[in-house]
Amino acid sequence: MARLEIELIPALSDNYIYLLHEPQQGMTAVVDPAEAGPVLEALRRRGSRLDLALITHHHADHIGGLLELKARTGCRAVGPRADAHRIPGLDQLVDEGDRVVLGALTAAVIATPGHTSGHISYWFPEAEALFCADTLFALGCGRLFEGDAPTMWRSLQKLAALPDATRVYCGHEYTLSNARFALTIDPDNPRLRERAAEVEAVRARGEPTIPSTIGLEKATNPFLRAADPAIRRRLGLEQAPDFEVFGEIRRRKDRA
Repeated sequence: MARLEIELIPALSDNYIYLLHEPQQGMTAVVDPAEAGPVLEALRRRGSRLDLALITHHHADHIGGLLELKARTGCRAVGPRADAHRIPGLDQLVDEGDRVVLGALTAAVIATPGHTSGHISYWFPEAEALFCADTLFALGCGRLFEGDAPTMWRSLQKLAALPDATRVYCGHEYTLSNARFALTIDPDNPRLRERAAEVEAVRARGEPTIPSTIGLEKATNPFLRAADPAIRRRLGLEQAPDFEVFGEIRRRKDRA
């Protein structure tokens, strides 16, 4: 596995900003800088310059520090072509199938609309790392602010198709509440019960639950498990298409 040093930077109330350092060529990127101050402090501590800012979507809690970072560091900003009109400061516009180079590593851009219409994710296959912001959470998924259930289901299926060992770096620390909700949908899943207990312990210690992995999410995240017969029976949707089952789970989470 190619090296990619990843630092989690907590921001705002529950956001994660990610600082990525590729040591072979010494390049550094930030993913979704919600605010500039914590990023600048991390760069100062590491003695690193900032080369790239990778943006997933237009929400303020993911781009709030971008313009200040550009002004302070001279970094280039990469972001979704579909959201160019809503994200000031983008230098490189990307969409499904495009590539972003960070030193010796290359990220594939995956279009993942649903939470927002222009949401994208960045997958570094050599580093086995996915930065999916508010599409896929640990034990959850994003609200459907600008999309519908079929759209989000297709996006989640793209991510579920990645290798099981892929580490999942999402945009927020929502895992504890997600775990408690997941148990109402899939209560007889022993791996989920085990994971929920682990999450409770980790959060009680004040530690992050991120990253997860694709394999772990497929085994425990109800939003990826719409085809599971036990979940379908519990929801009374045995014959429904997968996206309808997913949509019902999302509606229940919205009301939780």
